[in-house]
This record gives sequence, C-alpha cells and structure tokens, in this order.
Amino acid sequence: MSDNTRTLWHLTSAEQVTAPPLAGDVTADLVVIGGGFTGLSAALHAAEQGADVRLVEAEAPGHGGSGRNVGLANAGLWLPPDDIRAHLGDAVGNRLIALLAGAPALVFELIARHGIACEPVRSGTLHCAHSPSGLADLCRRHAQLTASGAPVELLSAEETTRRTGSGAFHGALFDPRAGTIQPLAYACGLARAAQAAGARLHGQSPALEIEHKDGAWQVRTSGGSIRARKLIQATNAYHRGLADRRPAHVPVHYFQYATDPLPEKTRAAILPGGEGCWDTGLIMTSFRLDRAGRMIIGGMGALDHPASGIHRAWVRRKLAQLYPALSRQPLVTGWHGRIAMTGDHIPKITRPGPGALAAHGYSGRGIGPGTLFGKAMAEALLSGIETNLPIPAIDRHAERWTALQQAYVETGATLMHLIRARVGY
Repeated sequence: MSDNTRTLWHLTSAEQVTAPPLAGDVTADLVVIGGGFTGLSAALHAAEQGADVRLVEAEAPGHGGSGRNVGLANAGLWLPPDDIRAHLGDAVGNRLIALLAGAPALVFELIARHGIACEPVRSGTLHCAHSPSGLADLCRRHAQLTASGAPVELLSAEETTRRTGSGAFHGALFDPRAGTIQPLAYACGLARAAQAAGARLHGQSPALEIEHKDGAWQVRTSGGSIRARKLIQATNAYHRGLADRRPAHVPVHYFQYATDPLPEKTRAAILPGGEGCWDTGLIMTSFRLDRAGRMIIGGMGALDHPASGIHRAWVRRKLAQLYPALSRQPLVTGWHGRIAMTGDHIPKITRPGPGALAAHGYSGRGIGPGTLFGKAMAEALLSGIETNLPIPAIDRHAERWTALQQAYVETGATLMHLIRARVGY
C-alpha cells in the first residue's frame, strides 16, 4: 500500500522544524501564506532584510508539493528557450531564462550557507531520450540552450549507458548546473533558517479569511489573526479553501516509489556519477538514487484511486526494463503530490491586491524557481520596486476547463501505464 502522508522524504529527513499554530492577534510587516519552497524562501529573505515576518501553513512546512518533490534542482523551465521567448517576448524571456539558469546556484548556496542537511549532490541532471524522436527533441533543446549560453552537453547513446547504467536510452542532455536534494529536508532547512533570521512560522494554521482593509492585510486563522502591510500568497497547487483566491492552474499528480537501499555491488553500476534523471516520454519517467542508495522512480498519476494499482504495475515493469538487475527489487514506499500546471507552462506572479504578490504554476519545476520567486517577491514588496521580479506581475491569471484537463491527464497517464505494463515498457 502507498502512504501519501508519510513519504520516503518524511522517513529520511535529517532536518526537523517546529512551527506552532498561530495563537492570538498579532501584527507584522509581511504575512506569508504557504510553507513550501516559495513561501519559506520569501520568509527567510524578508527576515534577513530586517522585516517582521509571519508565515501561516495549513499543515506543516513542506507538507505539499515541496515535500513530495522528485528532488531534481534543475536550471530553467520545462520549456526550451525559444518557446519561452515566443510566449514572453525576447526581453522578458531572456531575463527569465538568465535568472532561472542561476536558480540551482541559489539553492545550493542557501544549503551551504545555512548548513541544510538535505543530501545535496550537485552532479548535474540527465534528460534521457527514450526514443529516436526524443533524441531529436534533445538535439533541438541542446542547440537552443547552448545559443543561450547554457553549458549543456549532448551525450551519445554509449555515454548515456555509461552514465546511467542503463542501455534503454538513445542519448541524453547533461546539465552540469543542476543536482539533486532531499526536498522535504530542504524545505525544513529553509524553515529553520527563516526562524533563525527572526521569522515566525505557524503550522496547522490554514488561512480562513484574507481581507485588505484600512491599508493593511488581515489574515484570520482558527487560532488568531495577523495584520500586516504586505502579503505573499504561496499556496500553489495546495491552496485550501478561499475559492476566490485560488491560483488558476491545472492540478496534475505525480507519483514515486522507492526501493530499500540497493546492495553495494548493484548500486555501483547505477548512476555512478550521482545525476538525477528524467526522460523525454510524453508521460515522463523520473529516476534517481538517494544518499542511502534507494532507487526512486516516478511518473505522472495519482495513487489515491481504484486504478492506481496500474501505476505500481507499470513501475515494476519499467524498473526491470531500465535495470534488469532490479526486476525483483521490492517497492517499499509510494506517494504522490500535486503539480500546478499552467497552459503555457510558465509560472505566474499575480497581484491579489495592494501591497501583495502571489506566485504559482511552476509546472513541475518547483525547487529552483520557487526559491528564486520567493526571494524576488519578498525583495519587491519590501523595496516597493517590482522591476527585479523574474517576470512582470499581472493583475490576474485565468485557466479554462481545469477539471476536464486534470481528468484528461490522469486518464491518459493511467491508460498509458496500463498498456506499457502489459507490453513490458
């Protein structure tokens, strides 16, 4: 059985943080709603600038998508550079590309500076071609990325086999800027660092009411209220209640299964360089090792419906296809999380009201962009200058047919995994 409340990351996190519920009525310079990468980064950087910060989280820091993440700290977005420019224009697009190129450096600098025990490995990532058409896509991405100044490398099938330990791929795109982390431990480490800087974090404190009145924001929870001049909403795919403030996105689920630590001999032949990987499949697959040598493999889909057994059966066959030596390796832990997708796969920064900013829609790239966007929003609100935001803030963002799109993606992932589980792919 999968346990979606106690993930592998919960079981192995070396970072712990206590965030007591809000009690009473308080004031602050900045109130942050949401305790994921974005909200915690915002709280940390605002507190380091001397602001009086309060953060409220419905569960515990890292509970949502941040703590259920694959743990790939990637540079850039899922979209290749030319597509980003096509959506945003050259000036804004190039700025976003440049900033996100440095997002992994920001993540690993914060880890080092605050001593966050989150298994950081900056050995790069491998985007693996699952087919000849996938390799052609990687060739296009390589050309665009190198033209934009990215130090990426296109690998042959033989080199990909050496790097991954699997002969299943036609080549790969290696990005040395990226790496892997234990994502829940990173979130808890950010929370600990924010508290050390003076921010006060409150778990088990869902926002029940958000109102701008008399020049200030009022956020009410069951235990009290916070009155603050500035507000950041960082609820992303885990927004709870308050439908009129829900970020517009398509919720997409992504699941993962983990093995026990692999035997040393087996482990030595798999990803010897420590890269994190995902493939070019339309219904993509990710795979990586953690520090203890567990294989963690994932794909699109949820584990909380009657057909979820199809996903597990597919994982068993997929794991055997990638690594025949693991064909009998038990899957001991399974979980899933929600991703906030936007129609153009580009994150959004919106203005919920005066003196407020909100970010959402990382479309599966939450670690680097979330950390960067949280920092940038905090700095913009405290300085009153928005020109340094990664993308311009807009008054609102809308998405159409989100429930239908969500059902389409889940059904498509389930059917694809059913077919591939039966044919052995």
